[in-house]
Amino acid sequence: MFDMRKRVLNKTIVMILLPLMSLIVLFCTQTTWEDPDKNKHLASCEGCHTDYEHLQLVHSPDTAAPAGGCGGDAPVYEPYDRVYMGGDGFQDYKSSGHYSVGCTGCHNGTDNIADKDMAHSGDFIRHPSMVSDQTCAGCHKDISDHYATSIHTGVGQKRKVTIRSGLEGAMDFDKLPAHQIEGYTANCAICHGTCGNCHVVRPSAGGGGLANGHAFTKTPDMLSVCVTCHTSRGGHAYLGVAPGTKPDVHLTKHGFTCLNCHSGEEIHGDGSSPQQRYAYEQLPSCEDCHTDIKTANNYHSMHYDDFNCQVCHSQDYNNCGSCHIHGEGARIPSYMDFKIAKNPIPDVKQGYDFALVRRTLGAPDNWKEYGVEEYANFAAFPTYNYTTPHNILRWTSRTEVESGKSCGSGCHIRMENDTIVNKELYLFKEDLLDWELEATSKITVDGELPAGWPIN
Repeated sequence: MFDMRKRVLNKTIVMILLPLMSLIVLFCTQTTWEDPDKNKHLASCEGCHTDYEHLQLVHSPDTAAPAGGCGGDAPVYEPYDRVYMGGDGFQDYKSSGHYSVGCTGCHNGTDNIADKDMAHSGDFIRHPSMVSDQTCAGCHKDISDHYATSIHTGVGQKRKVTIRSGLEGAMDFDKLPAHQIEGYTANCAICHGTCGNCHVVRPSAGGGGLANGHAFTKTPDMLSVCVTCHTSRGGHAYLGVAPGTKPDVHLTKHGFTCLNCHSGEEIHGDGSSPQQRYAYEQLPSCEDCHTDIKTANNYHSMHYDDFNCQVCHSQDYNNCGSCHIHGEGARIPSYMDFKIAKNPIPDVKQGYDFALVRRTLGAPDNWKEYGVEEYANFAAFPTYNYTTPHNILRWTSRTEVESGKSCGSGCHIRMENDTIVNKELYLFKEDLLDWELEATSKITVDGELPAGWPIN
């Protein structure tokens, strides 16, 4: 009888305790996830984006690898790292005029709410400067209006793609097949940035995401911004990255950054729509600093009107070519070279008979992976572009003359011990691949060099 009462008592206690334990567990769970102070903190854009642990909990994983560029694959930042606003940079942002605009002033969406989907709903703009006419222009109208046609938007590249495709020019770019435009946007346009890519976030080629806690940087950093996009051309040359090359004298002697020569006014644009970058009137020139250069010495006096300064004062520079957009990439891998050709743009760079040229990515089947088997008018442009490498030295293999040799020993083609020397400096038809001949033969030096040189 006693055992029976004991079992009934135990069963009763269990029946009472189980619901009580459930209530305790539920209460503890709710206080963990629905802590009023925590909710109050997260119920704002700033609250969420300064809470690193919360961003890790609610982030959406990437569905595609970050876009790379001519410099290789982009570095990888986790989605929550790209949108975290903590650190010293955020304190700078909070003391700036941009902070007073408020998150929704640029990004739209809904503030003062903890739910991520609702905060990012409606007319939310992830990258406000992609629609700078609606956002940045509110305070920076002149810059925004001018930037729409800046060379940093890729207008020159779009022009070439469009004309090679059989249309008229950059203004017809939107008439290209939708899939080709999609390919251009996903591959070529990653370095043609917005206001934010220079002043707030990393360029796509640098991994994207907030660069410094949402601080707005008025003067972009040369290495983390300029060179991140201009890595295989400008940065590669200017910093003297390649074996056997030296950094540009403007860096080693003067410590110049890009902005010492390339002003904000140039980069932002002046409202004009140049057909290509060398047609842009705001570009700097050597003569801006080196006055009276034409008569500085006998070499300048003799050749000033023959070719651009880089023919004598550049080192070897990076080339590559023949790209399958989103396919094999550059099928002519990058290589160091130096080529003098007929001036490819005499209507733009007037007065020069010869100039340095660089092999480009252009190929008839660039867009094969995007449904365009071949360009309709590929031969509209040479496969070598006019170029001005940023690797200037006063003394190069062309300006240094050994004792007893003539002034042209470093660049004139001549016979030496029954061997032709310096021929490799010039672009001949024999240097071209079969598919380049029609497009590029018109700028080769065949038949254009002095009659006394031993190649005629």
